[in-house]
Amino acid sequence: MKVKGLRWWIITLIFVATVINYIDRTAFALLWPQMGEDLGMDNSDYALMLNIFMVTYALSKFLSGRLYDKIGTRIGFILSIVVWSLAATFHAVAQGIVSLSAVRGMLGLGEAGLWPGAVKSNGEWFPVKQRALAQGIFNSGASIGNVIAPVIIVYLYAQFGWKSTYVILGVIGLLWVIPWFILNKSKPEDHPWISEEERNLILNDRIENNDVAVEGAKSLSVTKILSYKQPWGILLCRFFIEPIWWFFAGWMPIYLNSKFGLSIEEIGKTMWISYLMAAAGGILGGMFTEAIIKRTSVDVGRKASIVIGCLLIIVGFVSIITFVSDSNYMTFIYLAGLALFGFQFAIGNIQTLSSDLFKGPSVGTLAGLAGTVAAVSPIIMNWFIGTITKGGSYTPAFVAITVSVVLAVLAIFILIGKVKLVDTTINNIRN
Repeated sequence: MKVKGLRWWIITLIFVATVINYIDRTAFALLWPQMGEDLGMDNSDYALMLNIFMVTYALSKFLSGRLYDKIGTRIGFILSIVVWSLAATFHAVAQGIVSLSAVRGMLGLGEAGLWPGAVKSNGEWFPVKQRALAQGIFNSGASIGNVIAPVIIVYLYAQFGWKSTYVILGVIGLLWVIPWFILNKSKPEDHPWISEEERNLILNDRIENNDVAVEGAKSLSVTKILSYKQPWGILLCRFFIEPIWWFFAGWMPIYLNSKFGLSIEEIGKTMWISYLMAAAGGILGGMFTEAIIKRTSVDVGRKASIVIGCLLIIVGFVSIITFVSDSNYMTFIYLAGLALFGFQFAIGNIQTLSSDLFKGPSVGTLAGLAGTVAAVSPIIMNWFIGTITKGGSYTPAFVAITVSVVLAVLAIFILIGKVKLVDTTINNIRN
């Protein structure tokens, strides 16, 4: 049996996994009011739970990248989603701060594996010119998850309560494993269901772009990878740009409540608009990059998309500072959507840089390392915002985020330079 366009089925399954990932993640914020009351916990405990998740999430980003390099994406994805789905289910039996901390930590360990695994799968299954589009499809799952999560979770909660809601969400994740195990039998070069046309498209592209991994090759060590300046460009870019997404994911409901007095129901009815715009940004960013690469080069395509996306982020935040007042919350919703559109327009290209600079097992290692760095900066951001917003103003946070976007772009242009495979025969960080 041959499956036409098998690579698109693979990325579709990863997209679905991303949607599930974000529904499970969003559930905590939406269900917390009742959870906190039932467990006798307050908002300070909630903040602690967020940081426990982020710490294990950051650690797992790097460990998962190394793990995927060793065991492959087929088993790696299964392990990740089983761990986080069980963790989602275990929320139902949490009795207090200790047990809930353990569950939140377990969720972070499992959920983080999705991202380096997706980058590695992208490099394995897609030719260079299509990787940004594939990454955009996968990334849009995060936005779609945020769009539909309030509807699904509020409905399940109304019907079954928060404990059963977590159990149902966990079961959904476990069910995903079945089609993944059946469809993703092996890499493209050995998969029995891939057509020869598609196999040749993928493998010939690797040859043309000098992206052929040696059979049995091991990943470069972290020290070796960091001996080149280009990976530092990815790490710093991710460090500076990642807080944008986590600001909206973690603080937008609080901002809408404190700034405009919106209820949970009102927040759920409006916040999805911003994330729908984000989903459009991810897909359109990938399509734009693919079109530019066809006409020019990978270097031009990646940088053009990153710059355009970052400019949109800056416009969004500057406009929020300038035009949003206490009464026009829908203006904020749309401007937040513009910033999220720009973020997703750019981030797919930033994430796929790992497979542009390295090949083979080293891709997962670098992607995992970048993911770890990307998870550290939101922890700092959470502390920073919690400190500077005690007076009620978020303007300093918006200014800091705007500056960080500029630094992210500079990291790409100064440290990476031209986007191409790194010559690993050179062991000098200045090259």
